[in-house]
Amino acid sequence: MSLYYRWKNFEEDEDRPEKPRRFGVTEMRGPNHTLLTQNVLQEIFESMGQFVDGLKFSGGSHSLMPKSFLKQVIHMAHQHDVYVSTGDWAEQMIRKGPSAFKDYVEECKQMGFDTIELNVPSLEVPEDTLLRYVRLIKSGGLKAKPQFAVKFNKSDIPTGGNRAFGAYVPPPPPRSTELIEDVDLLIRRAERCLEAGADMIMIDADDLCKHADSVRADVIAKVIGRLGLEKIMFEASNARASEWFVKQYGPRVNLFVDHSQRCNSSVIVRRVLQLAFDVLCLCCECEVKWK
Repeated sequence: MSLYYRWKNFEEDEDRPEKPRRFGVTEMRGPNHTLLTQNVLQEIFESMGQFVDGLKFSGGSHSLMPKSFLKQVIHMAHQHDVYVSTGDWAEQMIRKGPSAFKDYVEECKQMGFDTIELNVPSLEVPEDTLLRYVRLIKSGGLKAKPQFAVKFNKSDIPTGGNRAFGAYVPPPPPRSTELIEDVDLLIRRAERCLEAGADMIMIDADDLCKHADSVRADVIAKVIGRLGLEKIMFEASNARASEWFVKQYGPRVNLFVDHSQRCNSSVIVRRVLQLAFDVLCLCCECEVKWK
């Protein structure tokens, strides 16, 4: 009986809470590379809605949709406690002039969006301007999510491929110090965005996702250590990357995934919890035997 209660407490502490969640958040890519009709989204929300926290319109796809259709999709998402994000489209508005961004924030609010994402590398604005945009979004009653990118030089990515047995393997080239400097700069800018009121930081670690078993996991650990797991969302470009993040950081990690990965990510989370439960049971059995 005591083991049962220990397991229940363990699951409640380690598994994700009910929506709205502060951690273990999963944001799903909306219509972008593939066409998602209202019926498809409805089926996803009804079958897997408890595991979907957010819907993101990537690449400015919402700008191509009729406003009536867009409002219907946003309303349907809200009915399932799913927030809706604009994706990286703000930089297009900024090019129209200083007042265009303020109008964009107001329009997003009227359409029913909950979050505005700022693609920092694409914005190419001074830090003071970036922080002003964050405050402007917050003053408009919406959530702000700046997006940063972690990029790797080719020299930082180990070479793969099969080699003949006994073949000479040259030592790997030294890793670039520019990467560490860039990551430190990224962290400092992200910290200032959070201080300005940003709700979460999106990290585009596409290079890590493509080489999840060999590339700089220490960089990701450094970002998490400085910013905190609850304040970061990682863009996982494929199912293998999702599995890597969950195995490394458990069900509390925040992920942005494609809609086709949503079921896979949920299964991975449960698999990790089951593994932890099996280990706990094994430890308890060993403890009983030794006694």
